[in-house]
Amino acid sequence: MTNTPVSVRNYFKLDFLLARSHVILRQVFKNRYQLFMNGQLWNDSLKCGKKYLANVIGKSKKFNLTTVQKTLVRNGDSNEWDLTTLTSLLLNTDRPKTLNIVQIQQLDNEDKMLIELRDIRNTLAHHASKTIDNNEFHQLWSKLVAILVVFGGSDEELNELKSDSMFEPSKQSINESNVSEVLRLNSLGSQAHKEQKFSDAITLFTKAVNITDVSNHQRAIVYSNMSASRLALHEKQVSASNMLADDDPTDQRYRALHDAKQARMLSSTSWQGHFRVGRAYAALNDHEKAINSFERALALDPNSIKIQEALNDSQQVLCRQSRHEHLDPRGQPITMQEHLNEMQQKYGIDPEQIRMGHESLGKTDPSAADVVMGHKYEHGDIDIKQNYEQAARYFAKAANQGNAEGMYNLARLTDRGLGVNKDSKFATTLLEQAAAQSAEHPKFKGLTNVGVAESEHSLGLRYAEGVFVQKNLSTAAQWYQRAVDHGSAEAPNNLAILYQNGTGVEKNLEKAKQLFELSARRGDPKAMLNLAWDLLEINDLEMAKIWFDRACEAGNLYAQAKRNDFESALRQKQQIIENRPPTTLQATEEATAFSNLITAIRLENILSNDSSVYDLNVLNEHAKRGSQTAEKLCNALRHFHNALNLITKSESLTMQQENIFIHEYAQCCRTEHTVAQIPNTKLERKIQRTIDRVFQRCCNDSNLINSQLDKDVRVCYVVLHVDSPKINLRFLNSCKQKYPKVVFFLEFSAAMNLMLGQFEAAVSDANAGLKIDPNYYELLFMKATVFVVMKKEMDEIIKAYQTFLALAPKDHLRVPESYYSMACRYLESSEDDDSIDLIKKIYMQGEEAEKIQLPCFLPYKSDNKMALKSAFEDECSPDVIPVLVSDRRSRLADLHRIEIFKRHRQWSASMSSHKDRLVGMTQKPRVKQPTSKSLIGLKSISLREINPTKDHVYNGYVLSVTIIDEALSWRPSIHLVIEDENYDCDHMVVYDFQDTQGKHLINEVFTIGTKMSIINPYLRIGANDGKPFIRVDDFSSIIFQHESERVVNMCRCCGQSNASHVCSRCKRARYCTKECQIMDWKLYEHKLICMC
Repeated sequence: MTNTPVSVRNYFKLDFLLARSHVILRQVFKNRYQLFMNGQLWNDSLKCGKKYLANVIGKSKKFNLTTVQKTLVRNGDSNEWDLTTLTSLLLNTDRPKTLNIVQIQQLDNEDKMLIELRDIRNTLAHHASKTIDNNEFHQLWSKLVAILVVFGGSDEELNELKSDSMFEPSKQSINESNVSEVLRLNSLGSQAHKEQKFSDAITLFTKAVNITDVSNHQRAIVYSNMSASRLALHEKQVSASNMLADDDPTDQRYRALHDAKQARMLSSTSWQGHFRVGRAYAALNDHEKAINSFERALALDPNSIKIQEALNDSQQVLCRQSRHEHLDPRGQPITMQEHLNEMQQKYGIDPEQIRMGHESLGKTDPSAADVVMGHKYEHGDIDIKQNYEQAARYFAKAANQGNAEGMYNLARLTDRGLGVNKDSKFATTLLEQAAAQSAEHPKFKGLTNVGVAESEHSLGLRYAEGVFVQKNLSTAAQWYQRAVDHGSAEAPNNLAILYQNGTGVEKNLEKAKQLFELSARRGDPKAMLNLAWDLLEINDLEMAKIWFDRACEAGNLYAQAKRNDFESALRQKQQIIENRPPTTLQATEEATAFSNLITAIRLENILSNDSSVYDLNVLNEHAKRGSQTAEKLCNALRHFHNALNLITKSESLTMQQENIFIHEYAQCCRTEHTVAQIPNTKLERKIQRTIDRVFQRCCNDSNLINSQLDKDVRVCYVVLHVDSPKINLRFLNSCKQKYPKVVFFLEFSAAMNLMLGQFEAAVSDANAGLKIDPNYYELLFMKATVFVVMKKEMDEIIKAYQTFLALAPKDHLRVPESYYSMACRYLESSEDDDSIDLIKKIYMQGEEAEKIQLPCFLPYKSDNKMALKSAFEDECSPDVIPVLVSDRRSRLADLHRIEIFKRHRQWSASMSSHKDRLVGMTQKPRVKQPTSKSLIGLKSISLREINPTKDHVYNGYVLSVTIIDEALSWRPSIHLVIEDENYDCDHMVVYDFQDTQGKHLINEVFTIGTKMSIINPYLRIGANDGKPFIRVDDFSSIIFQHESERVVNMCRCCGQSNASHVCSRCKRARYCTKECQIMDWKLYEHKLICMC
């Protein structure tokens, strides 16, 4: 081990020290068990384990143990418990109420140490490279030793482990004859293993490990081999019985894990033991622990292909599990016949018709015929037995002919080693080759080139998860976006998650919502569930319930399992809304509307930043160089990290843990609240519930009414509700009354008043805060900003900014903006050219201030700066008029809307190029659409209430719509784009009319701006492309509204009437503004139909 890098040695020294903590914590557990269980002793017996699992763990919701951990606890032998298991048991076991104050304080102190210990363990476990530099090593070592000393460890003995002795051969008493016997037995055992006589091999290895006076390294090798034989025996037993039980403590995998851990303990700096531990965990389906062990093994033997492949396999499985892929009904294996029957049931397609099409493929598209045969062999068919090797051969044959679908399916099998050798590199190459092809079918224009979007999505998954390639979320987002553009159902869901969390892309919750909806509409059950939670969060309760039900109906097993949780959250939301006064319900909307009118400032710059841009290592470096801003951010991030670690490790927290969480979160908020960006909505809901519980305790417990905990929880509440200014302001008023000297509450009260346009109140709050602390520079900046909005005298504004600049750190985020704002104020009031030099001088001071900004604040964004640059460069355009955005206009960039228009126009362009001959093929509808002569008795339905993933007639309903994009052809059917009263849009297709009527229908009847009602609307899923549309087969199901209701001269983009601008090329399209014409050309691709 002399060649082992220092950084790797540092890691394994820390790991070895953590291993020593196991012995200490086992004794702590036994001491607590005796204390909590009225003097009973833990004797490491099966009886103890079963009793503890049933009576303690089984009756508590706090524990989040894996199946493996539960099984090991049930066995009762605490020597088999790892650090994660021990800390979970110690932190989550309920304390008896009979403890005295001294005992409670001691346990509280121990729990703090346990949390720190767990955090250090997690830091090491998630070090993928398993390397630690010297600075970090010494810091972590000191922390670990200090913690272990608290629990009874010896400082001197622990620090002796810091030397490199563990990497040197141990000095042991060796008996050469015993060594020879161990080598002989090990050789015989290895031979028996090769001959698949695994029980014999285990017997021989067992004899070998019981021989004394041999080196630890030799015994480790034998234990490692015995672990491998136990896993092989397990596989053999499973193959024979076809049964698998992860929670059976007698199965060979647990014994293999025990042997592997023995090997690792005896030779902790040898890769074999870590590798065998990883194999055992992988066999037990605990891939997170397997990955950690494989990474350790790889750090000790970086060139091992075997270790890298095992690591890749576990990473791939863990990623699939985290995506709940195993719960996705679309991934369940079904035969070709079952698939055809499903198509018939869902879409009304005759299976025999599809089979006839398969037979004719050999002549029209041989490579596609090979793909069909590949699917038949992969899944089995009436006359074909399932055979992965044959499936791979057919997919390879298609791939060799350049077929994208063949490449994609061969990559799938190659990734998993089904029918071919597992080769992740080759699989990646296949995916890249498929993704490089055109998204349109090379032979059949207008049809999708299957395999392209699927490959793009798979490449996105690879880069997002770092499996087989270097993890790169930005690259993942690019691949996802390509797949989204080419029609993938799954890619929008995964891209939405990146936008939701701000990873790999700039955080954008509105875009995330649109992507979830796009994915859900395309039929992804996981996106349906995500969209449901997203809609619940923004109080769209009706649609949240609809999409959750659709997720369950689509077969999302995870949604079905979480129905009670969702319905409980839904009821809570309903109760909150019902109990709120009407003005509160409008608070967020009012604040949003008002913020659009404030052009002098950007409120989001005052009240939020994305914590994902904060790199603690970079901030530490700047703090060491003397940056007060960086030091402040570091402190805030540490508190936030502590808070998140605490709340994410357990399903529920003890009262003491809740108090610690509130304190850490509040400290973060006081220090720099902008870093407290909660990573996902699920965690935000959990934090909200925790804050509510603690606040209720403080209100109900007289001992807590004026406590530090009460102040802390109020701080947390204020920050968490920063987007609800009216609600927050009322709460802040009570906080100011109770704690008039706390500047934090005055600062946020000023901010909320600013958001609501209550500028005098904002100034009053700022002045009150500055009276308490005249050097509170955050309030000084806010005061200056309010003065700008209030259009105070320029001298007053300048003085406010100068006061801020005199006190704030030079690298404070607002320093450049202060200079730019002052320059703008001088520019507004200047009446001659003499002041331009002063303006430019102040502008240059802003640019100089930018140069010393922290990396997390760059590139620097400032509207004032842009205005100044525009003025300097004389690029102001007097023709640009700001337009107030309406509800309809806000929907113009909706992803689903864009997709509908583009697809419609691609179809129209394609049909217009075949005017002289009939084209296309139409499938008969799955069901007949009933008609009605009157609207009386029918219920109104909107497009959003119609399930876009289910072929269904909505009998007894009427859908009111407006035609918003024209039909250019009537063969074989009339294709339109319709919009309902909510400004949602979709395709509509009209069938069953005489060809001689077609021209009249598209020119005189189904024209843009026409309003109509569709009785018993039929949502049809396209048999050929799987796309949803409103189908009409009987004209009597349409009732046209009076001509006077028609939208005359409708803007082709936004739908406004009396649009005056006409497209100079096609002379048909009308627009209300130049901006609408540009949007229609670029976003909706009007160019496709402009000259048709």
